[in-house]
Amino acid sequence: MPNAVGRFGRLSWLWLSLLVLVIDQASKFYFEGKLEMYQQIVVIPDYFSWTLAYNTGAAFSFLADSSGWQRWLFALIAIVVSAVLVVWLKRLGRNETWLAVALALVLGGALGNLYDRIALGHVIDFILVHWQNRHHFPAFNFADSAITVGAVMLALDMFKSKKTGEAVHD
Repeated sequence: MPNAVGRFGRLSWLWLSLLVLVIDQASKFYFEGKLEMYQQIVVIPDYFSWTLAYNTGAAFSFLADSSGWQRWLFALIAIVVSAVLVVWLKRLGRNETWLAVALALVLGGALGNLYDRIALGHVIDFILVHWQNRHHFPAFNFADSAITVGAVMLALDMFKSKKTGEAVHD
């Protein structure tokens, strides 16, 4: 097995998940202490602001207006996904660094939002992208950004013409 890393696969990339988790929680703690709910600090006029918002739903506030059951559903989903990502990392081979980084980013982001959901009952968001204060992208956080970057990396990995471990046929 020349591609194998060993018994622990690419679990060494869990440091990146931990880094994402720490940065995510520190930034949420900072902005929750600095801002009142929905207060905005303009960073780039007409485009980018810091704000404080709580999301009890999933991405884009999906199911945020439900009665509270969604908190536990999304927590359960995050736990299952996190377990799958750890197993996947463990099974990766030596040449799959790109995939390991992608999985570690998604895992760190999932754990950051999972902590909020379980401990607080909502996810803290503080990044607001908008156009002329008329068109707003839903507020998000560092964990969401890590999940998005990791997901894009996973998608790009699927489109690579030559996957590690696959034979190339002419």
